[in-house]
Amino acid sequence: MGQPFGVLDLGVMPYRQAWDVQHRCHAQVAAGGTPTLLLVEHPPVLTLGRKAREGENIVVTREYLTGQGIEVLEVERGGDVTYHGPGQLVAYAIFPVGRRVRDFLRLLEAATVGALAELGLDDARPNPGYAGVYVSPRDVNGLTRDQKIASIGVAVKQHVALHGIGLNVATNLHHFDLIVPCGLQDTQMTSVQREYDLRGLGRSAKMDAAKAALARAFGAAFRDYDFSLPRPSLPPELSSPELSQKESAQ
Repeated sequence: MGQPFGVLDLGVMPYRQAWDVQHRCHAQVAAGGTPTLLLVEHPPVLTLGRKAREGENIVVTREYLTGQGIEVLEVERGGDVTYHGPGQLVAYAIFPVGRRVRDFLRLLEAATVGALAELGLDDARPNPGYAGVYVSPRDVNGLTRDQKIASIGVAVKQHVALHGIGLNVATNLHHFDLIVPCGLQDTQMTSVQREYDLRGLGRSAKMDAAKAALARAFGAAFRDYDFSLPRPSLPPELSSPELSQKESAQ
């Protein structure tokens, strides 16, 4: 039996262009097409989720961002502000979800944890109460700080998900200083490369390896997933007991 979803590598693509690809793919999946995992890197951009409150967790001026060539875009996903840029693997899982949003988020976390384990970071884990994936906390100037390596935010329209995961592979982590990532005050962003360096592993984080690991991990996490779209609800005039009894007898 083949994999129940396709994988499409978009390479490096501006956020707006990839956003259009997402929506086209979403329309196809909502119409019964093949679920698709989109893999992409973006040029530097800040995106504001539904909880962003007009970007109050951006800590520099919009003029400064414009001067640095960093766009700010409002998007339909959940969550606050996040950063995308070169060296970050973004995975958009355009999958049927229906009402199973929490279960879907847990599977996105499981896929990310599985990929990181394959990449040598076997302490990767979810953080209960917070969407995303973390590695072990670290002391920073006498304070224990959570170490977040992947952000997760989704939107669901017509029972199909948009958006997904931002996994820091070899990201410029200084760009996260422009924001309070996801609105979390006690969290420090990290990356696969930073963890390799701090742990003395002598390895280089490769984007191709991360893409392959994440695609495999998605296959494992979603092996038993129900990819069918929910049946449309019957209008009231067609949901009579007589019709229901007839259908149940067929």
